[in-house]
Amino acid sequence: MTRWSPAWDGLQQPRLFMDLSMKAAWSWWWRQRDGRFDTCGGGFTLVELLVVIAVVSVLAALLLPGLSKGKQKAQGFQCLNNHRQLALAWRMYVDDNQDRLPFASEDPRRPETAAAAWVTGYLDFDPNNRVNWDPALSLHQSPLWPYCANQEAIWKCPADRSFVVVEGQPRPRVRSMSMNVYLGGWGGTDGGWGPAISDYRIYRKMSDLHTPGPVWIFVFLDMREDSIDMGNFATRMAGWPNQPQLYGFYDLPGFYHHQACGFSFADGHSEMRRWRDARTMPPLVSGGLVHDTFASPHNPDVAWLQMRSTRPVTDHSQQVGPR
Repeated sequence: MTRWSPAWDGLQQPRLFMDLSMKAAWSWWWRQRDGRFDTCGGGFTLVELLVVIAVVSVLAALLLPGLSKGKQKAQGFQCLNNHRQLALAWRMYVDDNQDRLPFASEDPRRPETAAAAWVTGYLDFDPNNRVNWDPALSLHQSPLWPYCANQEAIWKCPADRSFVVVEGQPRPRVRSMSMNVYLGGWGGTDGGWGPAISDYRIYRKMSDLHTPGPVWIFVFLDMREDSIDMGNFATRMAGWPNQPQLYGFYDLPGFYHHQACGFSFADGHSEMRRWRDARTMPPLVSGGLVHDTFASPHNPDVAWLQMRSTRPVTDHSQQVGPR
C-alpha cells in the first residue's frame, strides 16, 4: 500500500513557503546583528508579522489534511491487526475443540447453545443494556476470551467511536466485530430463517471449509455502529451466482476506513475491502439504528460478500473468483 510521508515529496508549494518564512527570519536576524532596528524596538514590522502568520496558516492548511489521512491509515493498520488477533483466537479455540467451530450466535430457542457462541448479547444504544458497555457481560464470557490475552481492544475497530450515555457519562461500546453467520449459524442451525439461510452451507467444523477453501471464507468483519446487534453478520445470498437482480442486504458492513471495511479470513489473513456502490454505505445514524434490510440489485459489493461467505448446499465445486 502507498504510505503517506510528511515530507510531501513532489509538492513544491510547501517548500516555497518555508523558504519565504526562513528568508524573513534571516532578514530580521541580520538587522538585529547590524544594529538596524526600527523605532518600535527592533522586532518584526507589522508587515513581516502578517507575512509570517499567512505562511503558517497556509502551511497548516496544507499539512493538516495529510495528517488526518495519516491518522486514518494508522487506524486501518490497527484494525487489521485486531482482526488478525481475533482470528488467531478463533483458530486456537477450534484447534482445542476437536475442529468444532464456535457458533456465530446462540439459538434463542435453545439457551444451552449460548456457551458455544463466540459472543452473546444484543447491542443497541440503551444505557440500561449493560452488554453495550460492560465487557464483563459479553467479551469476558466468550469461549474465545481465554485466547485473547485479556485484550478487549481487539474486539473493536479503532475508528468506531460509538458510545452510550450512562448516568451522564459516555461509555464506549465494547464491540464492532461480527462473525460470518455461516460459520456455526444460530447454535448450528439456520435460526428459523428457512431456505434463505438453510439452502447454503452452515459450516460446523474447520474441515468443512474445503468448499471453497479457508482463504475464501471470512470469519470476522467490522460492522457499522448503527447495524450491529447480535454477534453475527448475515450475508444475503439471494441471486448467487448469476442472478444479480436479486441481490440485497440483511446487515450492513462497516466503512470507517475511507469507505473500506476490515475482514479476517479462516486461513488467518486479514484485508481491507473498499466498497464500490454507494448503496452499501447509506448515511450513518448516530446513536440509532439504520434500515439495513433492503434489496440492492446488481450491487458488486453484494457479489463480493457472497463469494466470501458460503456456498449452496448442493454446490460441490471449487468456484472462486478474483480476490
